[in-house]
Amino acid sequence: MQILTIPIIKPDDVNVIVGQAHFIKTVEDLYETIVASVPTMKFGLAFCEASGACKVRIEGNDEDLKKLAATAALDVSAGHVFVIMIRNGFPINILNQIKNIVEVCNIFAATANPLEVIVADNGTGRGVLGVIDGLKPKGIENEQDIVWRKEFLRKIGYKR
Repeated sequence: MQILTIPIIKPDDVNVIVGQAHFIKTVEDLYETIVASVPTMKFGLAFCEASGACKVRIEGNDEDLKKLAATAALDVSAGHVFVIMIRNGFPINILNQIKNIVEVCNIFAATANPLEVIVADNGTGRGVLGVIDGLKPKGIENEQDIVWRKEFLRKIGYKR
């Protein structure tokens, strides 16, 4: 068995969600959930089919984000894994709704940070072992850091 780290290639202004589901219907359900939750969100999604034709299935409302998601999903190539690339919104806007889709089994990451997916490859299939999301901590926040954090959350509209 081979262990690989697969970087998710995306522009800095794009957020990504990587998860796993269990049915080809996931593509339509993810699409409908995102559109119903945040109609103005731009996104592309891709889903790795794990049987039958074993295609990367794609959907979305933005061609560039669809291509990014499809490329990332094909790079990972792990069964039933999905990748969603997002603009004009954040994962927090849709994450709970995605988790509530009945065929969604797991969310590995939801981030704007650099992301690598750790994959095991046995020669016939691949599985996600985990992710590396962003960088290591550089210390514990101090009072100035706390002020910055609180101001930042209010600036982007997540706190009053």
